[in-house]
Amino acid sequence: QVQLVESGGGLVQAGGSLRLSCAASGSISMVNAMGWFRQAPGEQRELVATINRGATTKYGDSVKGRFTISRDNAKNTVHLDMNSLKPEDTAVYYCAADRRWWAVEAALYTYWGQGTQVTVSS
Repeated sequence: QVQLVESGGGLVQAGGSLRLSCAASGSISMVNAMGWFRQAPGEQRELVATINRGATTKYGDSVKGRFTISRDNAKNTVHLDMNSLKPEDTAVYYCAADRRWWAVEAALYTYWGQGTQVTVSS
C-alpha cells in the first residue's frame, strides 16, 4: 500500500502563486507514475500534470506554461508549482500514484490522497 498526503492548498488572489506538495509513504518502490488531478464542483476530475521516475511530464492544456510539476525520488515527494493562478483553477487538487511507468488518465491511478482545496479569488 501507498499513502499520499497533500499540503500547500489555500486561498490566493488571481495572478498569485501556490506550491502543492505530496509526500508518499509505504510501499514506495511500487510507485512510478505520480500526478496531480483536480476536481471542481459539478465537474469531472481532470489531469493537471503527471510525472514518472524518469521525469517525463505531461500537463493539462489549461495549465501549460503556468504550472510545473517536479519530483524528488529520494524524498518520495512530488510538487506542483502553480503560477499566474486564475479563478477557474479553483478546485480540490488530488495527488495520485501508480505502479505503472506512465499514466495520464485518472482511472489508471491506484493510490490517491485526500485532496487539498485551492481557491483563487478574482
